Amino acid sequence: MNRKILHLAIPNIISNVTIPLLGLVDMALMGHLDSEVYIGAVSLGTVIFNFIYWGFSFLRMSTSGFTAQSYGEGNQQDTFNFLARSLMISTLISALIVLFQVPIESISFKAINGSAEVESLAREYFRIRIWAAPATLGLYALNGWFLGMQNARYVMITSILANVFNLLFSFFFVYVLHMNSAGVALGTVIAQYMGIFTGLFLLWKKYKYLLQFRDKKAIFDIPAMKNFFRVNSDIFVRTFCVIFVFTFFTSKSASMNDHILAVNSILIQFLLLFSFFIDGFAFAGEALAGKYKGEQNRDLFNKLTRRLFIWGVGLALIFSFLFLVGNKFIIGLLTNQESLYETASQFMFWVILTPLVTFSSFVWDGIYIGVTASKEMRNSMLAATLLVFAPSFFFLQNILGNHALWLAMMLFMLARGVFQTILFPKVLARSFR
Repeated sequence: MNRKILHLAIPNIISNVTIPLLGLVDMALMGHLDSEVYIGAVSLGTVIFNFIYWGFSFLRMSTSGFTAQSYGEGNQQDTFNFLARSLMISTLISALIVLFQVPIESISFKAINGSAEVESLAREYFRIRIWAAPATLGLYALNGWFLGMQNARYVMITSILANVFNLLFSFFFVYVLHMNSAGVALGTVIAQYMGIFTGLFLLWKKYKYLLQFRDKKAIFDIPAMKNFFRVNSDIFVRTFCVIFVFTFFTSKSASMNDHILAVNSILIQFLLLFSFFIDGFAFAGEALAGKYKGEQNRDLFNKLTRRLFIWGVGLALIFSFLFLVGNKFIIGLLTNQESLYETASQFMFWVILTPLVTFSSFVWDGIYIGVTASKEMRNSMLAATLLVFAPSFFFLQNILGNHALWLAMMLFMLARGVFQTILFPKVLARSFR
């Protein structure tokens, strides 16, 4: 079982780790310019696109779960149907995002507070990066399908290529053409299209035989479409809660002052760095849990669950130790501004605690997505957001200040794992009859 997990997890970790590394490099590029407003601008711009794109990450999650189950059943017709449905939906959504970019910009910047200088730069960032929507959402659909087909290697290839070129283009635009935060946005746009074109080429190269299963009636089958949209709607609500929490975190940071916004933007990179490592195992959980559900192999599913949590505990301990001993080095890579480091050190306790508090929620997400237990995912996330995150911050903000924001984030991540643990017996009974 460990070999099967690592066969999928390692390519996913390699591809995932390029994402936080990209965020770290973007932050470092801005952190070594002559003003902290550039960090704030990229942070605000990024959180807006997280809000937009993470909201549609169900395209990856549901496609991965459904495809893995069809793969386990040996149903090639359905594997093609899920790919076709996901790509069509991603194309439609991205067209609407580009079409309505002006009202999206207006609403986004009314919701997020920042200084006038930071907002001006963030708007410039937004107006460039919005054009990456078709490529970004298309990659969600494509990578979710590859993962469901137990092919993490193709996910790794597309992700690495896109993110490496993103780094190169961003560096060129920022330091050679002196475009500052706008250069980071343009680098992202170009790299995302390179990623989707690579993914489509790989799809054609290995899976063109599936075109024989092309059937409009099967693709648009009403009961299948209803089930597809039901799961997607649950995952959308679940993801919206994540978006709300992270957007709220950034918005409240910005409302304090530009300095705290820059500090929290740097420190949140530690959480993102860990999340993309643990997500490698969560993605392996998606593929294998869906496969075992399709095969109706309860014994292997239970074995998978136990092994994933062993890996999760191990990673959490390793990263907490690395954050403890290496936080000064990592922050030094992100900024050379001494005042930012001095303030960041006051909140480092939360960063060190992060892996231990958050790992279970990531592992459970992978398992739940694999068996498409979308209702339970949705309910656990709503409870963690409304009953834990929001009350803890609002009751403590006047007492603890920025510490209240970090405490609320930690309690939110912990509650997700606790609620999903409580709901797991119900998920298991429904998935294996």
